[in-house]
Amino acid sequence: MFKDYIENSNFEDTGFSYTLSLISGKYKMVILYCLMEFQVVRYNELKRYIKSISHKTLSTSLKELEKDELIIRKEYPQIPPKVEYSLSEKGQSLMKILDLLCVWGEIHKDKGK
Repeated sequence: MFKDYIENSNFEDTGFSYTLSLISGKYKMVILYCLMEFQVVRYNELKRYIKSISHKTLSTSLKELEKDELIIRKEYPQIPPKVEYSLSEKGQSLMKILDLLCVWGEIHKDKGK
């Protein structure tokens, strides 16, 4: 009976799979965390915060997060151009989960050594 259930189930149809599709990748959760901590952040500030990220990866990640409506991109019409990023309402709703991941990591980071 359990075997039939698992054979007829599809991981890709789950809410867990959907959530992972939005935050998967090496840097998306880091970007979201940064926006949670600092609220409104400019591109270069994100780049300095995430030292190891390339410009292409940061740009791609920001575009995907914006497309998935997790962040808001606000562009100011001035020279030089000014762009700020912040969490959308949908992105803010993820922060409780992200915060729990942070708490779990703080509790267990030294225990694994």
